[in-house]
Amino acid sequence: MTAARVVFICCAVLLAAAAAASSSSSAAGITRADFPPEFIFGAGSSAYQVEGAFAEDGRKPSIWDTFSHSGYSVDGATGDVTADQYHKYKANVKLLQEMGVDAYRMSISWSRLIPDGRGAVNPKGLEYYNNLIDELLSHGIQPHVTIYHFDFPQALQDEYNGILSPRFVYFLATPLSLTPLLQLLPYELKKNIAFAFLAMIEDFTAYADVCFKNFGDRVKHWSTVNEPNIEPIGGYDQGILPPRRCSFPFGVLSCDNGNSTTEPYIVAHHLLLAHSSAVSLYREKYQATQGGQIGLTLLGWWYEPGTQDPEDVAAAARMNDFHIGWYMHPLVYGDYPTVMRKNVGSRLPSFTDEESKRVLGSYDFVGFNHYVAIFVRADLSKLDQSLRDYMGDAAVKYDLPFLKSDNEFPLGLRSDFMTSTPWALKKMLNHLQEKYKNPIVMIHENGAAGQPDPSGGNTYDDDFRSQYLQDYIEATLQSIRNGSNVQGYFVWSFLDVFEYLFGYRLRFGLYGVDFASPERTRYQRHSARWYAGFLRGGELRPAAAALPGGGAYSQ
Repeated sequence: MTAARVVFICCAVLLAAAAAASSSSSAAGITRADFPPEFIFGAGSSAYQVEGAFAEDGRKPSIWDTFSHSGYSVDGATGDVTADQYHKYKANVKLLQEMGVDAYRMSISWSRLIPDGRGAVNPKGLEYYNNLIDELLSHGIQPHVTIYHFDFPQALQDEYNGILSPRFVYFLATPLSLTPLLQLLPYELKKNIAFAFLAMIEDFTAYADVCFKNFGDRVKHWSTVNEPNIEPIGGYDQGILPPRRCSFPFGVLSCDNGNSTTEPYIVAHHLLLAHSSAVSLYREKYQATQGGQIGLTLLGWWYEPGTQDPEDVAAAARMNDFHIGWYMHPLVYGDYPTVMRKNVGSRLPSFTDEESKRVLGSYDFVGFNHYVAIFVRADLSKLDQSLRDYMGDAAVKYDLPFLKSDNEFPLGLRSDFMTSTPWALKKMLNHLQEKYKNPIVMIHENGAAGQPDPSGGNTYDDDFRSQYLQDYIEATLQSIRNGSNVQGYFVWSFLDVFEYLFGYRLRFGLYGVDFASPERTRYQRHSARWYAGFLRGGELRPAAAALPGGGAYSQ
């Protein structure tokens, strides 16, 4: 590291500290009453990460069960039991009520509700979700439900390669010169081929239909898919997430099969079409009578230039197009961003006119999971490579303060990489306001991670998390005052859970969970006490005071 770089970092740290001090002072008087009356505060989790009961009452495996049982998760961790919400949902709802949240963001396990991915509905799965939704509502808590949160049914993965669907890949890869030959096929054969190509989308839409039909009388906030702008990278480019598809030299891990240059784009395309199909179904069949809203949830990292060199500034803008614009541009304008069309070329799937019309405007709101700013620099030399994956097409390289080389976590992430950068949230929201017609936004995830006590004790003191949440809640309010249409904020996570990237090495919960205890005892952290105080009218940044250790819950 050069001396100039050291000086630059030191200056940046001092400026950040000064800004934080100023921010703390200006936010001292902020309370919940400063937010719009209908603004929603909540906390969240997801089915595989919190439920446990992985093989009970008819549930069958998802791709995450297969992945974790094969030893690919950090430390060989699994979600087999995790926080055991399946058996402790009533105790969980009681804690949510005590904390004073308006809403609980949850997801439904596809393979618990429809164990084979299609066909018969599992009565026990239906009973569990009905019970959970009713319990929430009886305690005055809105269920905000995600239909698909990474846990694709293993049965469908085995049958037709899941979201990828090789038959669909073959069709998309057919040279344009041969495409007219498809028109010569008999009608019945073309119809059967089309059905095979759309298998995943049809199965997802049928699954969504079951959800709308059985829960939509009580669920008024639906998100079709979670983070479809990162699942294709982790699962089909880098191979660090299920179903572990990648190709040399792009995979972080060694994969048995895959193509990192094409499959991420195909998978993302299918997820977008599946989303729009479910939205069309909801709007045509259910929305008028059920009165709910429907959207999807994107990962919302904010990409910032590593320097103010024009090429680096352009690189950050390009990366935001590849990351946020990958979905927002089709949703708002009907096609992928121009820079993606240019750089990816024929490897980027195209929309038919009908698909473009269906995707366009297929949201009532857009959820964003926001945690960090990521600094990038230009690497235009990547565009000269004949073989490119997603990062090569974006032609950027990471400016690496959040990485290290010992692979403590997937991608070599540092354990402290999620530093507080609330300005990044404001920039992202302003970007949506200016470039994507200011959609209704729900901050579906935002939170800070801590490491467990090496001795195995409970970790009550998490004032760093309270400070982090204060920073971002303040940034949210400032964005609203600047015209951003943010209507909700959810802390990730309500409880400590199995983390997809980190197993149990990092804990995000407002409430801790003793994973060494068969009862999975819950205990209240300081951040939960602070959040409860804020939700009940207290100041965002209350005067410093010693908080007593929280109580433990083992119901």
